[in-house]
Amino acid sequence: MRIAIIGIMLGLGVMILSLAIVKGFKHEIRNKVRGFAGDIRVVKFDLNNSYQSSSFPADSDFVKRALKSPFITHVMPVATKPGIVKANNEIEGVVLKGVDKNYDWSYFKKMMVAGDVISFADSVEAQKEIMISQTTADRLKLKVGDKLLMYFDETLRKRPFKVKGIFNIGVEEVDKTFVIGALSLINRLNDWKPNEIGQYELRVVDFDHINEAADALDTVLPVKLKEYTIEEDYPTIFEWLNLLDVNSVVMLVLMVAVAVINMISALLIMILERTAMIGMFKAMGASNWAIRKVFLINASYLIGLGLLLGNLLGIGLGYFQMYTHFFKLDQASYYMTFVPVEFNVFDIIVLNIGTLIICLLVLIIPSTLVSRISPVKAIQFK
Repeated sequence: MRIAIIGIMLGLGVMILSLAIVKGFKHEIRNKVRGFAGDIRVVKFDLNNSYQSSSFPADSDFVKRALKSPFITHVMPVATKPGIVKANNEIEGVVLKGVDKNYDWSYFKKMMVAGDVISFADSVEAQKEIMISQTTADRLKLKVGDKLLMYFDETLRKRPFKVKGIFNIGVEEVDKTFVIGALSLINRLNDWKPNEIGQYELRVVDFDHINEAADALDTVLPVKLKEYTIEEDYPTIFEWLNLLDVNSVVMLVLMVAVAVINMISALLIMILERTAMIGMFKAMGASNWAIRKVFLINASYLIGLGLLLGNLLGIGLGYFQMYTHFFKLDQASYYMTFVPVEFNVFDIIVLNIGTLIICLLVLIIPSTLVSRISPVKAIQFK
C-alpha cells in the first residue's frame, strides 16, 4: 500500500513539475526574445534581408491607427546598422541597433548587469553613448565608462563611444550580435532625412494572440510597408519551444502509466489478502458489485492520499526553486542560468482530476476478480 501511495505521489509530483518547468521555459525564453526585438516588426516592402535597414519616412498616422488596436501597446521607431567595434586591441563585428526617446526600456532595465540605459535628455550626448552585452564586454575586456571606437561602411567611418551600460539577455544570437545606440546617429551615418527610420517595433498585449494582432495590423499597414512577427524572425527558437510541449506530453503519459500500474498491483494484493473476507460477504448474500465497491472506495482513499502528497511534493519543490533558483543550468545551452518554474492553477486541477478518474476507471477491470472468487473455496482458504 505504501509503495502504491509513493508511486502516485511521485507520478503526480513529476507531472506538476514537468508542466510548470515547460511553461517556465517557454515564458522566460519567449520574454527574452520579445524584450529585445519586440513582438512585430514593420519594415519597408523590399527585398532587403540584411542588417542594414532600408529607410522610409516615419508615419504618425500609421502609429495612431496601430495604437487604436486593442492588441497593440507600443510602437517604437528603430534602425539597425552593421559595424566593427575596436577596443583594447581587439575587434568584434556587431550590429548597432538605434533607438530614440520613445523606446520602452522596461525589459532592458531588468537585464542590466552594470550601468544604465541610454538617456535621451541630451540628444548630443546620447549619440556618444552605447550599451553592449556581457558577451561583447567579456570579449573586448570592457566595463562601464570605458571608451571604444566603431567603424561603419566600406569607408570605415569612425565614431567614438562611451559604454553606458552592460546587459545580458541570455540568448546567444542576440548577445553576440547587437549593441544599442541612438537612432539619430544611424540617421546621420546613412545620410537619411531627419524623419526617416529603419523600422517600427511593436509590442502586443497578449503574445498568445500575436497572429490576431498581426492580422489587425495588416488592415492599417501602408502599402509600402510589411510586417514580420517575432516567430518569423527567430523560427529556430520558437520551433524548439514547441517541441517542449511534445516532451511534456510524453512525460505525462509515462507518469500516469506508472501510477496506474502501481494501483492495479495494490488492488490485486488487497483482493488476494482479503479472499476470506470476500467469501464471508458472499456467504451472507453480498453482491459482487457491493464487494467491488468496498475495494474501489479503499483504492480511492489510497489514490487521494497519493494525490495529496504528490501536490505537496510538486508544488513545494516548485516554489522552492522559484524563490531560491537552487537548480542551475548552463546558459549557453538553455538561455538561462536556472530552471524556471511557472505554475498554472488550471493545469494542477486537471492533473489531479485526470489522474483520479483514470486510476479509478482502470481499477474497475481488476476489481472484477471479486466475481471469480467462490464463497466455499474462499472460506476454506482462510
